[in-house]
Parts: sequence; structure tokens; C-alpha cells
Amino acid sequence: MPQEITIGYKALCAEAEKEIQTISVEEAHEMSGRDDVVVIDIRDVRELQREGRVAGSKHCPRGMLEFWIDPDSPYHKELFAEDKSFIFMCAGGLRSALATQIAQRMGLKPVFNMAGGFGAWKKAECPVEDYDR
Repeated sequence: MPQEITIGYKALCAEAEKEIQTISVEEAHEMSGRDDVVVIDIRDVRELQREGRVAGSKHCPRGMLEFWIDPDSPYHKELFAEDKSFIFMCAGGLRSALATQIAQRMGLKPVFNMAGGFGAWKKAECPVEDYDR
């Protein structure tokens, strides 16, 4: 029997966007140089290798986000325990909307989704660097 999907990604993203704060590329660019802000890139590592990344951003694979945030997880990353603001981004802003929603639900704050993702960042000619892991 085939699966019956009852809610699609567009609806999930629309629900997430109602709960989170989305900022423009310009706002993200202004914030990204501050010591109290971390840009979290949730794209797949192959996307980063192929296209580069936001200068100074940190990579967190989307599939590890909950585990890296939770201090009780054996995979916890101290970065997520710091008193900072977090800007989540992906390629176009949809995966990062879901990531921002889950980070917010887990208690991380303040958190923001960057509208348009890396594509919008590059289009705005904001600083990009090679990803060298």
C-alpha cells in the first residue's frame, strides 16, 4: 500500500514561518560581523564544498542540529551553549526555517532565519569564502 502523505514541506515551512523571526540578507550581513552572533549553515557539506559559505559561518548538518543543541546529547557542541544570537541559513531559506523553528522550540534564543538563504547572500554580493572543513 502506498504512503499517504498528509502534510507537505510547503505547509510545514509555512507553519514554521509563523512561529519564527525571519531577517533579510542585509540584516544578517550587518549582524554577522558581531561577536555575539553566529551564522549557522545547515546545508549539506557537498553544497558548501561546491558553492562556498558565508564568511565566518559555522556548519551544522541539518540532521545533527537537535543533537548538537541538546546539552544532554553525546554529540552536543559547546557553540550552542554560548550566550549568542543564531542566524540559520540554507540554500534558499526553507530548510533553515524548519531548523530555526526546532532550535527555538528547544529553547535556543534568540534565533533567526535568513530569508533567501545562501542564494540571496551571493546575489547581494556579501562575503563568501571557500569551505575547507
